[in-house]
Amino acid sequence: MLLMPAPASRLYFNNPVGRVMEHPDGYAHVIYEPGARQLHHLQAFLTHTGQLLRLRGWHKLLGDQRQLAPYTPEESQWIVDYWLTAEQRGTHTIYGAVVLPQDVFARLSVSEIMSEAKAAALTYRLFDSEETAQDWLRQLP
Repeated sequence: MLLMPAPASRLYFNNPVGRVMEHPDGYAHVIYEPGARQLHHLQAFLTHTGQLLRLRGWHKLLGDQRQLAPYTPEESQWIVDYWLTAEQRGTHTIYGAVVLPQDVFARLSVSEIMSEAKAAALTYRLFDSEETAQDWLRQLP
């Protein structure tokens, strides 16, 4: 029997912050690059992520933040004020599986934003591995 290879993720957007991929299982896969960011690059990165979710009618994302540098206070504020609002994301319900950063300070900045996400009616789960994050997303409707 000939086994067909699994469909590959497709690049949707790329900039110095990272890559936004279209995963064949029906979710956005965002992969952060290491290093400092400029706010406008982060804004473009997350704006394109929201556009992909709207374009495909998806409500799930996998955030690979293993290489993420800590968010600056300005970045954190923008994420809370802009990204965490349903109007800007383009969907009222979103499930996010977040693979935690390796950097302890980055983990702290992500945790602070996640507490704000709870208030924004987002459902996020934090994971230490991409495999367990993907397993959780597959179980969702």
